[in-house]
Amino acid sequence: MVDYRVHVTIENKPGISDPEGKTILNDLVLKGTHENVTQINTAKMLKFLISEQDKDTAQSKVQEICDELRIYNPMVSVVTIDVFDA
Repeated sequence: MVDYRVHVTIENKPGISDPEGKTILNDLVLKGTHENVTQINTAKMLKFLISEQDKDTAQSKVQEICDELRIYNPMVSVVTIDVFDA
């Protein structure tokens, strides 16, 4: 077994409202700074440390965990799973 770091990023699908991102962007606009920033999207990240036989198994196991626990809503969320050596 090998240890892997697995990052799960959960963000809204395109077209789904992101009030937190809009609030941060509005703060920049009101301050008059960073005019070149035109959009901010927020996301949630979960970081796992998992021992598995290989990267593919680690990714599948974390995907299974996220699905079992309903950590995200597949109707409104996009999930990206990245696996790294620990």
